[in-house]
Amino acid sequence: MTKGLEILHHGAVNGVTGSCHELRAGDAGILIDCGLFQGLEGKRELAIDFDIAHIKALVVTHVHIDHVGRLPYLMAAGFNGPIYCSQPSALLLPAMLEDALKIGFTRNEQLINRVLKLLASRLRPLPYNQWQPVEGSNIAIRLQRAGHILGSAYVECEVAGQRVVFSGDLGAPHSPLLVSPAPPERCHVLVLESTYGDKNHESRHDRRLRLKAAVEHALEDGGTLLIPAFSLGRTQDLLYELESLIAEFGGQQAAPGLPWNELEVVVDSPLAANFTQLYRELKPFWNAEARERVSEGRHPLSFEQLTVVNSHNDHLNAVGYLARSHKPCVVLAGSGMCAGGRVVNYLKALLNDPRNDVLFVGYQAEGTPGRDILDHDPKGGWVELDGERYHIKARVHQVSGYSAHAGQEDLINFATGIAPPPRQIRLIHGEANAKAALQARLKELLPETEVVIGE
Repeated sequence: MTKGLEILHHGAVNGVTGSCHELRAGDAGILIDCGLFQGLEGKRELAIDFDIAHIKALVVTHVHIDHVGRLPYLMAAGFNGPIYCSQPSALLLPAMLEDALKIGFTRNEQLINRVLKLLASRLRPLPYNQWQPVEGSNIAIRLQRAGHILGSAYVECEVAGQRVVFSGDLGAPHSPLLVSPAPPERCHVLVLESTYGDKNHESRHDRRLRLKAAVEHALEDGGTLLIPAFSLGRTQDLLYELESLIAEFGGQQAAPGLPWNELEVVVDSPLAANFTQLYRELKPFWNAEARERVSEGRHPLSFEQLTVVNSHNDHLNAVGYLARSHKPCVVLAGSGMCAGGRVVNYLKALLNDPRNDVLFVGYQAEGTPGRDILDHDPKGGWVELDGERYHIKARVHQVSGYSAHAGQEDLINFATGIAPPPRQIRLIHGEANAKAALQARLKELLPETEVVIGE
């Protein structure tokens, strides 16, 4: 480690959730993210179990719950410094935390509003590519686009001429709506995520055609195609792609007797609907292709075939109706790993019918129902939901290329694109096999760089 600096990890070391990392310089430090543990790690204590007296600021890379979910606990533990994030993240973060508080902490509106008011007073939105000194320390930070979700950033930290870069979660090139990440111009120590350190995604250029084929295959015998999707990021990506398929293949059949331009797409998640509206408000941060579609009069996130289910009663009615009617329909429901949210009711109602299909488009962490469904034994598989076993007779598919995370080659391109190479690369945010595979490749390609697995 660079002299006078120390990097500590308070989460996302042995798995991919609970991201929280500390850069300490002398008597002062900053935190990069403060996320919630999920899956097998979800049983860990939520309270802040590390010293924060010297922490001068929190820097949020993006607003997914595994990167911001412990923020209320951090403030409750006495942290009173600024919370730096990108301008889009500052708009998205209150909605994410309000939902997280309602699900996992309290339904008390007064208490929730108090937390959100405190959060608003601490938020310091930053433009990309602008240095910001952290008061009370000799650390300066700069945010750069990470291409993971709207507003995501990697963080450059400058301390006494040394530069430490925290990748946050990196996206891959050619993502819908997002500008692709570019490597930093200079870096001595790179703290790099490794979620997909052991595998590459299928081509993102033709993934929409794989999505088209998956939808048509799923709907050919009637029934519902259920896509578990995170409310922020994945849902908006999928809506963008589905609108593009409807626009291009409108008169062709998506299901027997049902053309693409009559296929109903249902988003059953008030949170996803809220984020989708916020995404529409953030058009200046969309990539050039997406802005061009808007200029042509298209509406990638609010097209005619889209139905949004808001109330809980409407949700229950939709689940019951689709289970009975076998109407060809595409449903996007959260959460993305099937560990909670409205997708669970759909799974309970639809998994037992072979005419229904479940399509996974993102990472399923170990210990989540999503991973269990994906890895089930087709001859007699089951998944436990809310303490009960549900047999899986629905067909289960996976389409790669829609992950919000960079694949192995993308991670390697990011690391090797830094000239001169970093003195050290620390791998975090990955399961053991992913980190080991990425470590081996990086050691081979960057023989002068020390590549270590974070502890």
